[in-house]
Amino acid sequence: MSTASAPTTRASARRAIAVVVLAPLLSALALWAFAWPAARTAPRDLPLGVAGPAAATAQMEKQLQRHEGAFEIHRYDDEAAARDAIEDRAVYGAVVVTPQGPELLTASAASPVVAQLLQQAVAQQAAAGGTEIRTVDVVAAPEKDPRGAALNASVLPLALAGMAAGAVVTLLGLRGIRAALALVGAAALVGMVAAALAHSWLGALTGDWWAEAATFGLSTLAVSAAVAGAAALIGPAGIGLTAFVLMFIGNPFSGAASAPQMLPEPAGAIGQWLPPGAGTSLLRSVSFFDGAAATGPALTLTLWAVLGLGAMLLGSAMKTRAKSPEPDAERQPALAG
Repeated sequence: MSTASAPTTRASARRAIAVVVLAPLLSALALWAFAWPAARTAPRDLPLGVAGPAAATAQMEKQLQRHEGAFEIHRYDDEAAARDAIEDRAVYGAVVVTPQGPELLTASAASPVVAQLLQQAVAQQAAAGGTEIRTVDVVAAPEKDPRGAALNASVLPLALAGMAAGAVVTLLGLRGIRAALALVGAAALVGMVAAALAHSWLGALTGDWWAEAATFGLSTLAVSAAVAGAAALIGPAGIGLTAFVLMFIGNPFSGAASAPQMLPEPAGAIGQWLPPGAGTSLLRSVSFFDGAAATGPALTLTLWAVLGLGAMLLGSAMKTRAKSPEPDAERQPALAG
């Protein structure tokens, strides 16, 4: 073996070892990120209202509190106040004690999984007391998507669209304002196409069309700006790093299939700070609840978009400055003459 080929052989061996080690490691991380939240889905401090006279609701509260750590009880004076809290997304449902018997208010639009869970839990409590409970869906999911499957399925495609836009802008060498305008334009088109599909065609969304399109677009821009910004600062490795965080953490931790309070801690909280989770919460708010509780997720997405675009502009400026000649170097020939 020649001396020149030895370093090449060692480099190839190191790459092969890296593949052998990284492949199972990435597989384990992916399985952990997706399987762990799914296997541990259960209510954890799930906001639930109880309405009616204190003497009448005391027994129901006591029964619900037997599920230790499952529910966060909010007390309301009457059914009207409980309905307002559900429509404001303060609680996922409420148990109302009436002279005719207990009544369960749910909001399947907020989460069909949670609505079904509340029906089962409260029905068991009522059956133990020898009473029947009537269920009223205050904010119902759309008839064409009663299980929220379309909304859940939109999380991954939007994340992929954002990652693709950020990667394409980086690989094409676009910088500065041009790159920012390209990302904003792509996000706007993605938002309108997604709203046309989910709202106009599938009927899975029922809110204001333009608000939904803006939500889709902002979610896409948050992802694409994060990808392009990371790549501008640390190079092509930023694309892979950002994609890993958004795909293997943001997607399974989003709570789109159930609710953030149904995921093991701290997965639910982390997911709401990432674009997939914030985008899902914002889309539910603008589509089914007239924008209630939309401020938090909207600010989160805006923060991701602004920081990403800022990082992209900063990286572009740093590269331009690095390529520009030093002033002293320009003056030396003149001084020498």
